[in-house]
Amino acid sequence: MSEFNNDIRIQDLSDGGNNNSTDFYDNFRAKLNSVEQFPTIYTFKFIVKADSNAQEEVKQIFTHESTKFSEKTSSGGKYTSITVETFVNDAENVIDYYKKVSKIESVIML
Repeated sequence: MSEFNNDIRIQDLSDGGNNNSTDFYDNFRAKLNSVEQFPTIYTFKFIVKADSNAQEEVKQIFTHESTKFSEKTSSGGKYTSITVETFVNDAENVIDYYKKVSKIESVIML
């Protein structure tokens, strides 16, 4: 397991000022490979609206038997944070998970 504790955040990655998703994912892949030692248990964090179906949609994506979920509702009850810990083989697995979750409406990825 990584001793770096997932120091990469999606919002911290620059795409060089353009909207080319290939550049973004190339940058993200390079950063993952520089701080993680694969294979590993990787931690994903998401925020969803509490009154939406997004929480269940996120859970359906992570099917590996190692997967563990933890959830916390915001103090106002409007949002739920979801922490997912799951086994990944490499940076490409991490990116694939993020791409799948990005298709779910109103999910914030941390």
